Parts: sequence; structure tokens; C-alpha cells
Amino acid sequence: MYPPEPWHLRGQMYLSVFLVPMRAVPPLPEVLGAAARPLSLGGRAAVGAAWVDYQPGGVLHYHELLSAVLVHEHGRPRVSITDIWVDSVASREGGRRLWGIPKDIARLCIDGDDDLVDATAATPGGAPLASALVRLRRRLPGRFPFGFTVAQALGGQVKRTPVRGRAGWRTTHAAWRPDPGGPLAYLAGHRPVLSLAVTDFWLVFGRTSRDRAAARNRPA
Repeated sequence: MYPPEPWHLRGQMYLSVFLVPMRAVPPLPEVLGAAARPLSLGGRAAVGAAWVDYQPGGVLHYHELLSAVLVHEHGRPRVSITDIWVDSVASREGGRRLWGIPKDIARLCIDGDDDLVDATAATPGGAPLASALVRLRRRLPGRFPFGFTVAQALGGQVKRTPVRGRAGWRTTHAAWRPDPGGPLAYLAGHRPVLSLAVTDFWLVFGRTSRDRAAARNRPA
């Protein structure tokens, strides 16, 4: 029903970073909260919210809206996804079962051109979740590698999943409109401190056979 780990994906991402009061951030699942804490920046948490257009050429192609909080686990930075919606049942089931990512189904539209992107998300019943208007600006020269670790709760344990890739980058201006009565209401009234387009990315989500071999050979 869904591809095995790892997933090779490609597409476009429109990312904004918000600084949100700690008390407003959704709580982490108990098992994850015992191991990791949101990183505090003057009493605020760094929350990334993104629209993603996964395009043909990867193992799946679909649309996604997510929010994630930057956490630390014994001093090591992690990304923990708190809210996420996709318009692919295969993505939902694979994300939940492989990595503990709490994906739900939504109606998603990410439409635009090289200068302006209009994105909307609603529940299957039509209740609004969020929308955004993203104006693309300066393109940074070259393509750059990136990598991070996603930490989620799965089966009563912390599941740590590597993500690696390469992409181009553009500065943007993003106007977000989370529904004030919806699950992303904690972002309402906050302006992003940083917005970027991650362009023409390719990424590997999950552990490869090389990763698993390295883990087996690592000294105890």
C-alpha cells in the first residue's frame, strides 16, 4: 500500500519559521517528551510550517501541509512533526506506520508559477485549515546539501529518522492565514521570522541499507 523505507522524493517546498510562545506549542507525545524538549529561544519555540509539492520522479507524488517544532535530545537537534496533512492515502499510511508521523488526509492545493504560489488546505469535509500566499524573490546561486533527524513517537519508543537531500534556495515573502479555530491556530497572529523556497529538491527520507549496516557495526 505504501513504498518501503527509504522514500526517495523530489519537488518544491515553501517553508516559514515562526517563533511561538512555549505555552502555545502543541505538547509532544509522552514518550517523546520524556526524551526531548522544544528548544527555547527567549521563551519561544521555533516552529517550521511548510507547504510541499512532491512531484513525479519520486516514489510518491502528493501535496502536504505540516508544522514541526525544533527540539533537542541530550543536546542534539531534532525536528518533531506535530501537525501534518497529505492528500495521499499511501503517504498517510506509510508515514504513520514507518516513522510515527501523525499524517491526516486533507484537501490540498498548491498552485502558482515562478513568482507567486497560492496554497490552501481544508479537511475532507471542507473546514478550512490554512492558506498562504508566497511571493518568490531572490534565487541563491548553486544547490546545497541539507540533512536533519526527525524524532517521533512510534510503538511506545522514540523513532529517529534521518533525512538527507540537496536543493536550490530562494528567499520569499509568505503571508500565512491559519484558521483561528483550527489545529494551526497557535500560528495565527504570528509573522514568520524567515521564509524560504526549497526548490527542485531531491531527498531520501528514512534509513538506507548503508545506514542499517553502519548501525550494526557501530561499537556498543
